[in-house]
Amino acid sequence: MIDPSARLARNSASTGAAPAENLPNWRLDDLYEGLDSPRFAEDLKRAAHECREFAACYRGGLAALLDGPDAPQRLYEAIARYEAIDDLITKIMSFAGLSYAENTIDPARAKFYGDAQEKITAASTDLLFFQLELNRLDDAKLAKALEQAPLSHYRPWVEDLREEKPHQLEDRIEQLFHEKSVTGHSAWNRLFDETIASLRFEIDGVEMTLEPALNLFQDPDEKTREKASQAIAATLKANLRVFALISNVLAKDKEISDTWRGFRDVAEARHLSNRVEPEVVNAMVAAVRAAYPRLSHRYYKLKARWFGKEKLRHWDRNAPLPDAPKTTYDWAQARAAVLGAYRAFSPRMAEIAQKFFDGRWIDAPVRPGKAPGAFSHPTTPSVHPYVLLNYQGKPRDVMTLAHELGHGVHQVLAAPNGPLMAPTPLTLAETASVFGEMLTFRALLAEAREPRERRALLASKVEDMLNTVVRQIAFYSFERRLHEERRQGELTAEQICAFWMEAQAESLGPSIELMPGYETFWAYIPHFIHSPFYVYAYAFGDCLVNSLYGVYQKAEPGFVEKYFALLAAGGSKHYSELLAPFGLDARDPAFWAIGLSMIEGLIDELEGLSA
Repeated sequence: MIDPSARLARNSASTGAAPAENLPNWRLDDLYEGLDSPRFAEDLKRAAHECREFAACYRGGLAALLDGPDAPQRLYEAIARYEAIDDLITKIMSFAGLSYAENTIDPARAKFYGDAQEKITAASTDLLFFQLELNRLDDAKLAKALEQAPLSHYRPWVEDLREEKPHQLEDRIEQLFHEKSVTGHSAWNRLFDETIASLRFEIDGVEMTLEPALNLFQDPDEKTREKASQAIAATLKANLRVFALISNVLAKDKEISDTWRGFRDVAEARHLSNRVEPEVVNAMVAAVRAAYPRLSHRYYKLKARWFGKEKLRHWDRNAPLPDAPKTTYDWAQARAAVLGAYRAFSPRMAEIAQKFFDGRWIDAPVRPGKAPGAFSHPTTPSVHPYVLLNYQGKPRDVMTLAHELGHGVHQVLAAPNGPLMAPTPLTLAETASVFGEMLTFRALLAEAREPRERRALLASKVEDMLNTVVRQIAFYSFERRLHEERRQGELTAEQICAFWMEAQAESLGPSIELMPGYETFWAYIPHFIHSPFYVYAYAFGDCLVNSLYGVYQKAEPGFVEKYFALLAAGGSKHYSELLAPFGLDARDPAFWAIGLSMIEGLIDELEGLSA
């Protein structure tokens, strides 16, 4: 049964834009009251003091804590104190980061964020010794202590930390890396963010920021889509030298770090932080690339036929179908759809998601200077997550809301693990978000009565899945090429554009024509800058969720309880242990075929509707 509250009234609208006055702005008061908050200033000072006191108490003395019968208690107290400081520091930087995301071109916010980052980096230098010393402790003594309460609580975190041991450096070098980050990769990240936020794209005499311009690729009018593409390409091309420089510097910065730490492959550090074996990622990438002809190539050929064309131009890739209902969803309808879908799966899931609306934990309107895209920021377990959207009323915006609220639910459920073990490795970080999308899609599909409405929903979902799986693996291939080639010397903008076009042509297939200007579109992707090689986590998550959803559809007993246990584990268990109760094993090469077959099945269904 679909909850009646999930039924969506259909609105006719030409632009698809949601009125900003009807959309919620978040309240960051649960962190701090504002940029001039006395509590924020006090906490900044307290964080520096706590870091100094912690170092004075424990630096050079961790080994002694393991001597004697009370070793588990003493080391537990040290880690708990470290965790409390981590909570405070994360709270401070979460507020600074979220305030900055509200308007990245506001000089006052940029200064506030930059000052906070500098002070926290300086303060946390006094904490660097802790993880390094922990990893130098005697293996046998530490293992024995970790078997006993209360220290056993932190066993998963300590064991994860020990995985980093071969790649850690001498204390002074680690301190240099840490302090230089403010003027190194963090500074280049900020330059990227502020450059993207400052760009303007002129379309039909109207200047707009990136998000509204990208949104026009879903406009029903082909000329509008073409103009949007040309405007985006022209602006990116005018700024390509800056983006090429940022990419070159960050790739070299990463190479230097990888070399010092003994990482041989360009993505090895990411695999380690994800707690996933390189061979598992390689198997997934190989499976997806082998499936390009059965997935993206096949679908875009079908879509071109619907448009009465031999080929689609790149700006038509995400265009609505010619006979698709021209609908938009206001905020109340989007909220009802997502909460209804969540409630049909589990009332508990809907109750958690409801808090985001009631507590004003969501910032939805598009604004000049606002960070593009969408995210759910976990902040810290002592507070709660916040969701940022750029909501414009399109069906995909409803899916984005479902996606980010999935993250939010996951973060709330994982919070009791504490700041050190609540964060989830990227292998599972996209599980709840993609599962939330799937629940919402299935709910809307069950509501669809007209064949054209059903076909539009199915096509939109297939495109979302292709964007999540095929596109992200193409991104990963592009990133690998960029970082591998950068190790041979600096890259020109033209070289980077060529790498991009090769990866896109391979993934999209012969039915998508990549027109002049598209070669610049790599420049606006923030993941390449902020989180190198993050992108494969999306494909990992989508394939994993497809397999999980298949188990759910079989009405496996206890599925909801097992699913919540998976989310509640946070980062305290390896992904293989969390998937075992569902009878799934991502290390089995056949696992990826299960997830990919679900996408094929939806394309089959679309072909049936088109016959």
